Amino acid sequence: MRVFASRLAALLLGLAWSVAGAAALGPGNYELALAWDGLQRSYLVHVPPQASGGGALPVVINFHGAGSTAEIERGYTRMDAAADRDGYIAVYPNGSSGFNGRFLTWNAGTCCGPAALFGVDDVGFVRAMLDDLAKRARIDPRRVYATGLSNGAMMAYRVAAEASDRIAAVAGVAGVMALTRFAPTRAMPVMHIHSTSDHIARYDGGFGPAALAADTRVLNIGVEEMVERWLGFDACPHQPAVLDAISGRPGTPDERHTAIKRVYAPCRDGAEVVVWQLGGGVGHVWPGGIRDYDPELLGEGTAVIDANTEIWKFFSRFTREKAGAR
Repeated sequence: MRVFASRLAALLLGLAWSVAGAAALGPGNYELALAWDGLQRSYLVHVPPQASGGGALPVVINFHGAGSTAEIERGYTRMDAAADRDGYIAVYPNGSSGFNGRFLTWNAGTCCGPAALFGVDDVGFVRAMLDDLAKRARIDPRRVYATGLSNGAMMAYRVAAEASDRIAAVAGVAGVMALTRFAPTRAMPVMHIHSTSDHIARYDGGFGPAALAADTRVLNIGVEEMVERWLGFDACPHQPAVLDAISGRPGTPDERHTAIKRVYAPCRDGAEVVVWQLGGGVGHVWPGGIRDYDPELLGEGTAVIDANTEIWKFFSRFTREKAGAR
């Protein structure tokens, strides 16, 4: 019995050490993989210097656009630097159904490309990814947030609607909901950033141009239609409580650009809906990302606002237990 007890104690100690070791990713960059639903999936993780303090950190999931990759999203949005500044773990998942690791897409509902056509379980993948990350890093499960660009914004909204038990708040950039089912289980704080000149995900909805690599030409709803849906679900007033406007500085590339901010509050359970409406020729872009990264495809870039800054200012006010609790 004494030998058995000793072996059991050693086994438990070994398990405890294994879990602790697995949950001790230090500051730096990692590429992690897991098998899900018959596919080999992967995601990139950036752990900020604050991880050295040992406390649990919030997580921001940043979904790339159709035809892109996690590595491209990471570089283009410059979120690693923002994560270091603000103290959160930045996670960049890779979509699926591409070619040689490129031209990846997300099944956000009715969009986009092969991922939607094949019915890839991307919501299940995100759940599995968060479970996997929790075994490797010290994360605060109450403060997990979703954002993304274009098809990635669509995916962020799908996760917010179908995995709202895991997501504290959502922010979409240049991409609207493409859901076949809208069934959040709790009030969801929402921020949306979109240009009225977006030629791919048109502000008023309808068909955008075809993207040959990802076959993303689908019928999108308009931004205001999507916002109304969230306002109704979150029981928000339909007139903004705050209306503010920003113009680009004279003599800079942003001097023609504008950003109108609308804040709808108070909403159910302390939630809030915020809309940043960009104007002045801004394209299908991540504001504050690498300037004019691919102007022929994405159009004109802008820094009239910095998406990373505005998104984190918004996210940091909410936890999953109760919107507005922090």
